[in-house]
Amino acid sequence: MVDRTKVEEGVRLILEGIGENPQREGLVGTPDRIARMYEEIFAGLEMDAKEPLSKTFSTDNSEMVIEKDIPFYSTCEHHFMPFYGKAHVAYIPDGRVVGISKLARTVEVYARRPQIQEQLTEQICDALMENLHPKGAIVMIEAEHMCMTMRGIKKPGSKTVTFAMGGQFKEDEKLQNRFFQMVR
Repeated sequence: MVDRTKVEEGVRLILEGIGENPQREGLVGTPDRIARMYEEIFAGLEMDAKEPLSKTFSTDNSEMVIEKDIPFYSTCEHHFMPFYGKAHVAYIPDGRVVGISKLARTVEVYARRPQIQEQLTEQICDALMENLHPKGAIVMIEAEHMCMTMRGIKKPGSKTVTFAMGGQFKEDEKLQNRFFQMVR
């Protein structure tokens, strides 16, 4: 859980550290606003992917289920700047399916944590494999990182693409290619 008092104190120190006056009219409420914002954008630290993936339904279908273009916003743990983009999630049911909104909720659980994109991708895939027990799962994330856009190399529009896979997707290149064709 976010300790709002500590966050507010930290923001005041940052403001002083950059040479600003935390008592200036426009900044007086900033520590509180940032603390409340952190409660929202880091809510995933208090969430577990088991919850959205726990209610499943029986099915005879064993074809790939894809939810693509799931928008997400996350925070890079290195610079504490946002990265955002789209997640593409697929799995091959083994007798059970989950409501499609639950795939987007699973993305949200992990995106609302400070971390790196590679880890986010793996966490989503692992959650699908562990909770749905599918024949296979694959996740691809395309994201723009503000740490590359606003600072450092300053290359807006560049995208980082990561993917993770488990089960049949690891073994079957045709299946991988089918997924990549479907998300493009």
